[in-house]
Amino acid sequence: MSLVAGIDIGSRSTKAVIVDELGAQRGRAVARTQPDFPRLAREVLEAACREGGVEPGEVSYLATTGFGRYGIPFRDIQITEITCVARGAASLFPATRSVLDIGAQSTRAIRVAQGKVAEFKTNDKCAAGAGGFLERAARYLEVRLEELGELSLQADAPQPISSVCAVLAESEIINHVSAGRSVEAIIRGIHDALASRALTLLSRVGVEGELTFVGGVARQAGMTSALAAAARLPVNVPEEPETVAALGAALLGLQRLGRRGAAA
Repeated sequence: MSLVAGIDIGSRSTKAVIVDELGAQRGRAVARTQPDFPRLAREVLEAACREGGVEPGEVSYLATTGFGRYGIPFRDIQITEITCVARGAASLFPATRSVLDIGAQSTRAIRVAQGKVAEFKTNDKCAAGAGGFLERAARYLEVRLEELGELSLQADAPQPISSVCAVLAESEIINHVSAGRSVEAIIRGIHDALASRALTLLSRVGVEGELTFVGGVARQAGMTSALAAAARLPVNVPEEPETVAALGAALLGLQRLGRRGAAA
């Protein structure tokens, strides 16, 4: 059976997903992004193969996405992140019409129709609207990034973060700490602020039907809670939200491989 792989090289992490001829996931892996993209791609692909119990030689087609997608010389095709995110989200939640993708450096709002991108907007001009801001906030508050989601859910009086500029938002965090506000309340305020900005972006493409939240930030339960409250909608979150773009790349690669075979 031929297998197809999708590799998403993001600014913080690199993800690989392997699918079979039916589009079912057979393996996936995540690694920290670092220089030497070809070596990184081989390593994360091999890790996904080990996780899925398959051999690298069984992978007959490779699709890449993410900012480093051009840096893999042995790829068969490269595809934009937005296209891959839409395809991956729609495969996991067929009824979804709105997708929010928050990664380390950017936030993307996508309206999906029949698994394809109908419209999208991206906010990559200010770090306060993406996951990188959460990383800096965690360091300042002296908590692990992985703890933010649960700490946020424990807040009883969220502290507002109103600035849209990362530098000014950090100043607000400092002021809250100086005033003796709890870490939990500050984190929930950060999540509420990110959710508000994300909803503004989503409103520009139109929020329809189910809302699906993907990207590394979707791992934070407090952020999902804040988004659901702001949107007043239930929010779908995949089991592995950071691998959705890689999954979409693999599925699109499978589709392209099928067309190539049919034309042969």
